[in-house]
Amino acid sequence: MLAVWIIIGIVVILAIVFVSTYNGLVGKRNQVKNAWSQIDVQLKRRHDLIPNLVETAKGYMHHERETLEAVTKARNIAQAASSGGVGARAQAESELTSALSRLLVVVERYPDLKANQNFLSLQEELTATENRISFSRQFYNDSVLHYNNKIQMFPSNVVANMTGFKTSEFFEVTAPAEREAPKVSFQ
Repeated sequence: MLAVWIIIGIVVILAIVFVSTYNGLVGKRNQVKNAWSQIDVQLKRRHDLIPNLVETAKGYMHHERETLEAVTKARNIAQAASSGGVGARAQAESELTSALSRLLVVVERYPDLKANQNFLSLQEELTATENRISFSRQFYNDSVLHYNNKIQMFPSNVVANMTGFKTSEFFEVTAPAEREAPKVSFQ
């Protein structure tokens, strides 16, 4: 009779550990999804700001059609990639960031544009959005790290394998320009 109670106790303890581990994995997976949603919100905000920025710049930058078209094309590609995976989305957003950087460098050649209040306001909004995107990426990658660790470490890896949990991709910088430190010049 004592052996039956011991077996029942072991089964109950194992069930509690299994349920607790499973719920922890679900919580981590939901945190990753939430973090991705935060990135998505900020990327949409950036995509919405870009047409206004380009239209404001068009009035001043008659000779920079190539740059404006590159930004618009990169934005369209990034929007199209929004239904893709993390890797495809990161690549498209990286290309958009590069195109925006080129646009802001070209803007330096147009003093009237730099002084335009609408452009300055849009540029400030874009800068704030870029900062939000950066923080959202960091939070997403931290969430992915914790989730992937939970999936790969014992004993939760046993539950993860039994219930079909898969690791998530990190949102990584792929453009070489984003890896370089900004150059500051006081000329």
